[in-house]
Amino acid sequence: MTSLYSQWMNRWESQLANRDSNRVVRPFEWGLEWLELQESTELEGYSKKSARDSEQFFSYDTVGDYRLDGNTLSFTSPVESPYAENNTVYAEYFPSPKPGGRAVLVIPQWNSDPQGHIGLCKLLNRFGLSALRLSKAYHHKRMPPELRRADYHVSSNLGRTIHATRQSVIDARACLDWMEQKGYRRLGILGTSLGSCVALLTTAHDHRLQAGVFNHVSMNFSDVVWTGLSCRHIRQSLDPHVTQEQMRRIWHVISPAAYLDRLIGRDLKSLLIWANHDTTFLPEFSLEALEGFRKRGIPHQEICLPCGHYTSGKFPFNLWDGLVMCRFLRRML
Repeated sequence: MTSLYSQWMNRWESQLANRDSNRVVRPFEWGLEWLELQESTELEGYSKKSARDSEQFFSYDTVGDYRLDGNTLSFTSPVESPYAENNTVYAEYFPSPKPGGRAVLVIPQWNSDPQGHIGLCKLLNRFGLSALRLSKAYHHKRMPPELRRADYHVSSNLGRTIHATRQSVIDARACLDWMEQKGYRRLGILGTSLGSCVALLTTAHDHRLQAGVFNHVSMNFSDVVWTGLSCRHIRQSLDPHVTQEQMRRIWHVISPAAYLDRLIGRDLKSLLIWANHDTTFLPEFSLEALEGFRKRGIPHQEICLPCGHYTSGKFPFNLWDGLVMCRFLRRML
């Protein structure tokens, strides 16, 4: 029997999830042109091969046009898309007044607003850590004018979703380059929800990172889209064309499951955070990720929040979550 607390939490989650009235059910598209493929039958093979050759898949040319205007860093993304707005990367810089060479790259959730995680960056400053908040592909100033949400990052266009996730990972690595150029030698990363996936993929391919906080976790990118409350409108488009198992194979290249082995033996401190009432990153998928770390002997800490996905951003859970993340990063960096 479901407890009264669970019923209350589920009602609160549903209310928060349903407050957005601008979700668009977009047509299903294979998105082959984004990956330079010819046939839909090539997608699974492309994903498998790209994951196997991920050093090449997530490689990039060094950025040569970093610009810091006030506290806003901008540069040309090493990955080009057809949208001019999206091809300039923006990140908000919050230097700590305390010396020490420690900095954290912060990657917010999908559809975060322009203030997303700004408060968290300021909290990191209070813990003696500098912070750089990345705007992922198609977010904030990078959003094409026809959009009201960052739909081009995660959608029923399969190839574009792969392309956008790769772009965000490479943009994150370019941000780490800039942080290193600024003299930071102890680097951490913190990602929430979709940002957590981007952060984990970045961590798996960048050995400069010494600590990582992954706030909401799942092994497979597609499982969240297929089952999550916040992605029902995408599932509606996917359903007639593909199965959940097919989606796992097609989006394998942008899934943490493909890269956990790359964390084995690393001098990396990880914090995995999940919520036992999560309706977007279902607990069964979070537990699968935790077991993936345990089975491989990857050192990590785990925190379970007694709330859901949306409610983790509400008081008192947001304060609890923020303090846990900041304390961990201060201690490990």
